[in-house]
Amino acid sequence: MLGAGSVGCFVGGAWQAAGLPVSFIGRQSVADDIAAHGLSLSDQEGWKTHIPAAAVRFSTRPAALAKADIILLCTKSIGTAAAAKQIAVHAKRKPLVISFQNGISNAEVIRKILPKLSVLQGMVPYNVVRLGPGRWHRATWGELATERNSVTEKLAARIGDRPGRLQLSGDMRSVLWGKLLFNLNNAINALSGTTILAELNQRDYRRVMAAAIVETLDLLQAAGIEPARIGQVPPRLLPHAIAAPDFIFRNLFLRVQKIDPRARGSMLDDFDAGRPTEIDYLNGEVVRLAESLGRRAPVNQAIVELIKQREAGVEHIWSARDLRNYVLDGHRGATGFGY
Repeated sequence: MLGAGSVGCFVGGAWQAAGLPVSFIGRQSVADDIAAHGLSLSDQEGWKTHIPAAAVRFSTRPAALAKADIILLCTKSIGTAAAAKQIAVHAKRKPLVISFQNGISNAEVIRKILPKLSVLQGMVPYNVVRLGPGRWHRATWGELATERNSVTEKLAARIGDRPGRLQLSGDMRSVLWGKLLFNLNNAINALSGTTILAELNQRDYRRVMAAAIVETLDLLQAAGIEPARIGQVPPRLLPHAIAAPDFIFRNLFLRVQKIDPRARGSMLDDFDAGRPTEIDYLNGEVVRLAESLGRRAPVNQAIVELIKQREAGVEHIWSARDLRNYVLDGHRGATGFGY
């Protein structure tokens, strides 16, 4: 697990609990926590496990890649190229590399740097929160996915139907765009400054998300890309479900999705830690798709600009009404979405 933060620790720990030999590479602060407390995992369905510190192989040095047969890349997308260069220097066995990162194009970046290795695109649909030293909790729904080949078929079989189970796909581009529709909320959650559940309980935040999804779906149709269904709602119905009145949304969508009240978007964590965000690999992907088609994406562009302002030091918590007014009813031509 290269870049073992919240997602890497949860997935790697779940796979170790399933019987796979897992090694972790991450920050010193994470190594210290696990050395002191071990690795404790849980999910919103009640599953719990604890791996004693002595049984966790955690390193802060990329030299640990030398013995890897499979490398799961879990770094932020802004660190993809640097991580691929670490693999180029330290990996010795020509490992299979799977990108478990946000965004659409990470595998392409890795392949350019590592042309002799087999590189697959993966997808992590759920949010993982750190509850305390050595404790990580899966707080939302979904299953891991990656491309199907002979190695991933064996890997999925080894994991079985346990937490961290792996689904295989022959069309990961569709899967990634299907996930990105949900990830468009990451920036909205960060701008709200609250938990995902508290944010989604306010309809004006959801209206902004719905408009961002509608805009993305229109662009995907123009590009000939059909996003995969991720979760209970088909992509074309997703914005209508999200923008529905509160009573309908809470009793249908939230009841099915089982979002833990402690779940926060990773971009909000980036704000709190003073780190650069992945906005260019989320809403920014939509903006680039629009540009490639000679079109505009005013909703997603407005959201990108607000995140960039925050990264530049402009601290502002956007209320649901203010965000809706700015993005949808302002001067950016982002009206006409019916929400």
